[in-house]
Amino acid sequence: MLSRSRTLPSRIHHGAVEERHDIRHYLQVEAQPKANSEAEAIINPQSNYSKCFDDDGRLKRTGTFWTASSHIITAVIGSGVLSLAWAVAQLGWVTGPTVMLLFAIVSLYTSNLLAQCYRAGDPVTGQRNYTYMDAVKSNLGGKKVVLCGLIQYLNLFGTAIGYTIAASVSMMAIKRSNCFHKSGGKDPCHMSSNGYMITFGISEVIFSQIQDFSHVSWLSIVAAIMSFTYSTVGLSLGIGKVAGNGTIKGSLLGISIGTVTKAGTVTPTQKMWRSMQALGAIAFAYSFSLVLVEIQDTIKSPPAEHKTMKKATLFSVVVTTVFYMLCGCFGYAAFGDDSPGNLLTGFGFYNPYWLLDIANVAIVVHLIGAYQVYCQPLFAFVEKWSAQKWPKRDFITAEYEIPIPLCGVYQFNFFRLVWRTVFVIMTTLIAMLLPFFNDVVGIIGAFGFWPLTVYFPVEMYISQKKIARWSSRWVGLQIISITCLAISIAAAVGSFAGVALDLKTYKPFKTSY
Repeated sequence: MLSRSRTLPSRIHHGAVEERHDIRHYLQVEAQPKANSEAEAIINPQSNYSKCFDDDGRLKRTGTFWTASSHIITAVIGSGVLSLAWAVAQLGWVTGPTVMLLFAIVSLYTSNLLAQCYRAGDPVTGQRNYTYMDAVKSNLGGKKVVLCGLIQYLNLFGTAIGYTIAASVSMMAIKRSNCFHKSGGKDPCHMSSNGYMITFGISEVIFSQIQDFSHVSWLSIVAAIMSFTYSTVGLSLGIGKVAGNGTIKGSLLGISIGTVTKAGTVTPTQKMWRSMQALGAIAFAYSFSLVLVEIQDTIKSPPAEHKTMKKATLFSVVVTTVFYMLCGCFGYAAFGDDSPGNLLTGFGFYNPYWLLDIANVAIVVHLIGAYQVYCQPLFAFVEKWSAQKWPKRDFITAEYEIPIPLCGVYQFNFFRLVWRTVFVIMTTLIAMLLPFFNDVVGIIGAFGFWPLTVYFPVEMYISQKKIARWSSRWVGLQIISITCLAISIAAAVGSFAGVALDLKTYKPFKTSY
């Protein structure tokens, strides 16, 4: 171990190196002198501070269109894609694809509004907002900052729980597919999910020690590749089953009343709840706005960060929507009303078992990375707040340099080790307590979609652009916001109804499949 270093990266101010030994200076968002234009920032080295530092005194950001796209795709194409066939089955051939397309359009539009709020005031030279909460603070302020933080971090916490459930189900699916293959389908191959959740939790304890977003790009790229792998397998199996059946299953209005499912016969009331829950599942599949600002903070400039981010968002949303449409629609075409809640683990497919194993391994690898992409903003918030609260506590602020062969030097921090480990243990325990994949996905999607994807981006954009009340543009934005609020409420009601139904036959920590 090298000698302890408590000196955070130096700042370069007006050409002179200024050492900062107090962590509060590094963590504060400080206003910086503004360059008059992008051209001046390039020509005048004083306005750019240094080749090694950005205009806010932090180390040069190195993110590009491709790294931002990989982060977004990792965040978007998650376990949500696996529930889309089930969602389409609840809504039918007309409403299902239409709702997916509308969610994509709204997510793309509001994400572009949010991208313009990365810098306060001028989108090129304004003060940077490092997090979603910083953006809300600089544009809206007041109690909305606290409300935003509460919703965002609860949503991140819930997403971590959902990913733990999804990963454990995929790990079990690997073992069950091999069991089915050996027994010829005669053995029901029941097993508990607890051990698999603990295994996933242990892996996340290790990966959660990655310091921040700037160090997680490689994991996002691997995870993005994995997401395409299992989405492609699910799509291919769906196409193959449709071709094998010789017919396209499903109906225009979705699952029929009277259909017998694992939860019982579908009644008119259940049909309504399931349709609402499907809205939450689709909303969850498109939720990435809660980490958009943090992703944008990794992008280098010039060109202006919001320009690169808009291109990355457009590319990512188009790619994911195509995958979503294909996976959801072909899954429904293959199974109709019997579409499983998780396309690759619901055992609508049994063969080829080795291809299912590859797909589920890809899901697990992807979720390991996606867990980190979603949790990094929450990790950073708690660590920043703690450092500001107790700046002289070595346990919280002291960094120890540990050389790692072939990887350079790792900055070890005791507080980071303890707090992130406790966080992973908490999400794992809750996942073991409430392992309802579809219901949890629906609740998370409903809870986070309207406020984080629609309301705050719309309100910040109105404030930043000073759009007059009752102008045509203001009215249009409010209509979008109110409509999405109604959808989120409906999705939440349907998902909670699903949890209530599951709890009737559930025993804590004794879940088996």
